[in-house]
Amino acid sequence: MRIDVVSFGFKRGAPREADLMLDVRFLPNPHWDPELRPLTGLDERVRERVFASDQARAFVAAAEAMLDVAMPGYVEEGKHYLTIAVGCTGGKHRSVAVAEAIAAHLRRTSGLRVAVTHRDLGAE
Repeated sequence: MRIDVVSFGFKRGAPREADLMLDVRFLPNPHWDPELRPLTGLDERVRERVFASDQARAFVAAAEAMLDVAMPGYVEEGKHYLTIAVGCTGGKHRSVAVAEAIAAHLRRTSGLRVAVTHRDLGAE
């Protein structure tokens, strides 16, 4: 089975191909920090800001626990691919950081092929 983790911005619409969707718009937004605004969730400073939030750490831990339960079931059912979409407002900071964290967890724990796409990273 192949897992695709896709970050996106809700302001450009949710991905139609999503099997599971996680909304991280409730997390503190690095966009409002002028120093972090031009950076992305791929930058260490943005990741540090996102995961400085207790909410972010708890949310990702809960999502990873849910996926740890669901992945074996999807494999057993013969699913060939699964798309996990992670969305924030613009698709540049929070969703990117969280998508990367979830993908890293799945690579470590599932033994499945995991790809990450940041759909709206270059969009303005």
